[in-house]
Amino acid sequence: MRQIIKHFTDDDLYKLTMCCAVIDNFPRAQVKYSFVDRNDTVYPAGFADLLLEQVAMLENVVFTDEEESFMRRRCSYIPDWFFKYLRGFRYRREWVKAWQDEEGHLHVDFEGDWSDTILLEVKILAIISELYYIVTGSDNCFDYKDYYQRSYAKAERLLGAGCVYSDFGTRRRASLQAQDVAVEAMKDCYASQEWTGRFVGTSNVYLAMKHDLVPVGTMAHEFICAIGGMYGPQMANHMAMEAWRNTFRGALGTYLYDSFGWNIFSLNFSEDFANLFKGLRIDSGDNREQLQLIVNKYKSLNIDPRSKQVIFSNALDTDRAIEIQQYAKELCIPSFGIGTHFTNDFEGIDYLNIVIKLVAVKITESWPFYNDTCKISEDKGKHTGKPEVVKRFMEMLHII
Repeated sequence: MRQIIKHFTDDDLYKLTMCCAVIDNFPRAQVKYSFVDRNDTVYPAGFADLLLEQVAMLENVVFTDEEESFMRRRCSYIPDWFFKYLRGFRYRREWVKAWQDEEGHLHVDFEGDWSDTILLEVKILAIISELYYIVTGSDNCFDYKDYYQRSYAKAERLLGAGCVYSDFGTRRRASLQAQDVAVEAMKDCYASQEWTGRFVGTSNVYLAMKHDLVPVGTMAHEFICAIGGMYGPQMANHMAMEAWRNTFRGALGTYLYDSFGWNIFSLNFSEDFANLFKGLRIDSGDNREQLQLIVNKYKSLNIDPRSKQVIFSNALDTDRAIEIQQYAKELCIPSFGIGTHFTNDFEGIDYLNIVIKLVAVKITESWPFYNDTCKISEDKGKHTGKPEVVKRFMEMLHII
């Protein structure tokens, strides 16, 4: 089997920026992650073994001179010491366990230092997705010439509608080539004429380097959820924003607020944070309702919401992004992070609805026990974590 991940930066930027913040603020934290297939896919026999072979191959993937040079040029907010850390970083196969049950469902867990294992999630998801299509033979149906044209057409519509957007599609892509083709088409379309919209770049650092684009991203829910597990959810957002400020000094100022629901975040979102962060990201719930909550909050702090960026990233496609653009442009500075719709949208191919979640954390390796974590989504019924943990957190936050 060919090696699927060959480049260290074939990863989303937010994993690298979070890794930096983790080392800076929680250097001894230990974590556990678990894989979830929301569609209960039955994987071909032997799939877990093939996945573990790919994990072992990650051990020869290192951070190169070219990658460091690019990131120093494009990511000036990253401190010098972190590049030295990446030069010494090596993946280790023993961090990952994978197996299939009798029905063929896939199980994947990893555990270890948060600063190490945080760099596994996106790569493992991308491997699982591409490997599945290889093993099932679905990749033989991928028409990349047609995919370029279809991706170009999506870009024309988004740019013509005035959308400012980027590719967020590494995790569930059909293949690296599919993401590469989509990014190339978006770049070519944007360069073809003057548009009211703007193609900002891609979350994938390697593809940003290949196409000389801006790598895009800040943080994921795991950063706030882990802090909630260590210290409790009531002040997790406050502590996360303080930690982010400590590491990046005002850069990367888009905050992902929905780890424990809007209400507790709003209580933590004081005027100093509202002024520090350039905007917020909506990743769950009804987009209109969430946007109105954001607008009202900024107004209550005497901040003009039209001066603030709101990034929409909740299961978007071209049509939904254009629809949101029409009403959001009067209320804020809207932008869009679009994932699977860009990188896994072949005719007749279903994407894998897969995630990897941080499920337990302890503040130091000397602790004899882990604390469970969870995420309380604004999408009803999509909370993640053990039911009893979700219930306990909701009670602490007075969520009915």
